[in-house]
Amino acid sequence: MNTKIPSYQRHRFPSEIISHAIWLYHRFSLSFREVEEVLAKRGIPVTYETVRQWCQKFGPDYARKLNRRQGRLGDSWYIDEVFITIRGARHYLWRAVDQDGDVIDILVQPRRNQRAAERFFRRLLKGQGGEPRWLMTDKLRSYAAAHRTTMPTVEHRNHAYANNRAEVSHQPTRQREYHMRGFTSPTQTQRFLTFHGLTHYLFRLGRHLMQAANYRILRTQACQVWQEVVCA
Repeated sequence: MNTKIPSYQRHRFPSEIISHAIWLYHRFSLSFREVEEVLAKRGIPVTYETVRQWCQKFGPDYARKLNRRQGRLGDSWYIDEVFITIRGARHYLWRAVDQDGDVIDILVQPRRNQRAAERFFRRLLKGQGGEPRWLMTDKLRSYAAAHRTTMPTVEHRNHAYANNRAEVSHQPTRQREYHMRGFTSPTQTQRFLTFHGLTHYLFRLGRHLMQAANYRILRTQACQVWQEVVCA
């Protein structure tokens, strides 16, 4: 794995503050101005525009490192698409999750036809390095057509509620979309949601499913992973 350290040179603030500001913005439903207030409460005079520039500069590098750490995920792929409005135009956010609810990949596209489905499937195959054991989708005919051309040997299930895991995974995106009052461009949406998803699921530990002691251990491990990624 590439362990190249992000360059924090020529920045007024140290790496700990920069990475913490980026973490606040992507981990919680905070705006840039709200992150500015949180830092100001701690005596750190950072403007919201500076926080935005930090996210744009360092976010993609953090996302690549988090993605490499994930490696190959589960062998059951749940796929769903949801429409999002970008400057008044309808686009579609394609998302794939595994049987544990971890996001495998997302892709913003203007269509949801067979060509768009094939493009997303090829992206998943390239990123995971192989085919899944099962493919679960809804009854959109684009999925069946793309399945026949890209991975015909994989078992495809599209009965009712088959892809509920993928549909539920859209909820954090909807929350951020509402809080941000919409996205500004397909490129910005792709970049933001990729990093937001990786950060969200790194700290999605299922507190209600475990004892407090185990939860603290996993939370500490997640924080250590984050510190290694940002090299702070």
